Amino acid sequence: MDKTRIERDSMGEVPVPVEAYYGAQTARAARNFQVSDLRFPREFIRAIGLIKKSAAVVNLDLGLIRPDLAAAIAAAANSVAEGAHDDQFILDVFQTGSGTSTNMNANEVIAGIANEALTGRRGGRSPVHPNDAVNLGQSSNDVIPTAIHIAALDGWTRRLIPAIGNLRDALGERARAFDGIVKIGRTHLQDAVPIRLGQEFSGYEAQMTQAVRRLQGCVEPLSELAIGGTAVGTGINSHPEFGERMVSALAGETGLPLRMAPNHFEAMAQRDAAVEASGTLRTVAVSLSILANNLRWLASGPRCGIGEIRIPELQPGSSIMPGKVNPVIPECVLMVGAQVVGNDATIAWANSLGSSFQLNVMMPIIAYNLLQSIGLVARAADHLRTRCVDATSFLEGQKVDGPTQIEADEGRCRESIEKSLAMCTALAPRIGYDLAVAIAKKSYHEGTSVRDVALGLVGKDEASIVKELEAPGAAGSLQGRGGYPSAEEIEALLDPRSQTSPGAVASGGGSG
Repeated sequence: MDKTRIERDSMGEVPVPVEAYYGAQTARAARNFQVSDLRFPREFIRAIGLIKKSAAVVNLDLGLIRPDLAAAIAAAANSVAEGAHDDQFILDVFQTGSGTSTNMNANEVIAGIANEALTGRRGGRSPVHPNDAVNLGQSSNDVIPTAIHIAALDGWTRRLIPAIGNLRDALGERARAFDGIVKIGRTHLQDAVPIRLGQEFSGYEAQMTQAVRRLQGCVEPLSELAIGGTAVGTGINSHPEFGERMVSALAGETGLPLRMAPNHFEAMAQRDAAVEASGTLRTVAVSLSILANNLRWLASGPRCGIGEIRIPELQPGSSIMPGKVNPVIPECVLMVGAQVVGNDATIAWANSLGSSFQLNVMMPIIAYNLLQSIGLVARAADHLRTRCVDATSFLEGQKVDGPTQIEADEGRCRESIEKSLAMCTALAPRIGYDLAVAIAKKSYHEGTSVRDVALGLVGKDEASIVKELEAPGAAGSLQGRGGYPSAEEIEALLDPRSQTSPGAVASGGGSG
């Protein structure tokens, strides 16, 4: 049987493992909440550690705590922030909705470490009391939302935005490399007019540029901290200068652009900034999913799919089909997108139903899902960049048969252009929509190219053309158009490259 010691709280005595730094309230919560194996992530524990460390320093400067106790608390909290005691944070994410259990878990662990340093005895409530000393000037109700914002903003600015920016740059490099390669465009999953592969990738680059812009817009709301509001936003039991001094201390500890929330009642009653951030993450995750899905379709094959690009091959793709290789990184990113969309729904639900009057009571699950989404999107973007768009460094030193970065199959791109019936689009302004439709239909039914059909009509009058195309509705299409074009004009109109440059040919109306 494991050895225990007795710890006490306001409800009485509780046995606690003798090696534990935490105390009675943590032990009670561990018994009360056994819903899942989900625990707060490292970045959240780090944020709480920094809050407690900063509080010890601020309270010392305000003359509210003895120097020896403040030093012991600050050292213990710093060790928590650095990850030395993660095994002491044992509580389920599904717990009391204010996060009080986890705040007390931190208070007790830090007090236990400090007391051991001061007395040689682990745990306990003297000389460092978890509430009176470690939690001085604070409440779970302002500590937990402050920790959410610090942890989220740190991942947001140091990992997420750089990851999306780096992916954008890699896509831009591929866009420039592919600018000379003309292929067929696709709308409604059907053949459309020509487009350069570089133009297609420039769209992906722009999508990530927009993603960075959206993410940057969330920095200011996440920078607002609720600390100093204590229980309901009034700041009861805290020094009037505590909040401002805490923000300054935390900004110094983290290097983040933190500021005091302009209204503590708003900052504590709801988690709208988290909802906004999560909604932005959902948008970015959807953008990544679109990109990943397009890449896997463009690389589909290798012989019976679209196959206009080749992506790095990382592992065998089948347990039964020899030689099969799957687009595993795009598939990984698609699953991340699905998870982030689900997380966003949870966060929105938790804020809408959890925010009642002066406090949100679903903060732990908001924290867990928001921080998970930040990490997932950042890592998915990194994976897509370093293992798919350009895996040169990732594959260095390995024997590689295929490409180490996305490559174009120029032959496949050229082949698809001449097969497309949408090539008739460039003829429509010159010969009329109805004649162009008739040429497309003849091309389709005869299994030949639009170019061949169009060239085969050169030198014939309109009546003969209409009869040959079996298109009586196209009669009169050439009136006022100078007759049917010459072979040279048709070749110019059907030049694929010219069709990819705005203004190169006259544009007709209609939808895609």
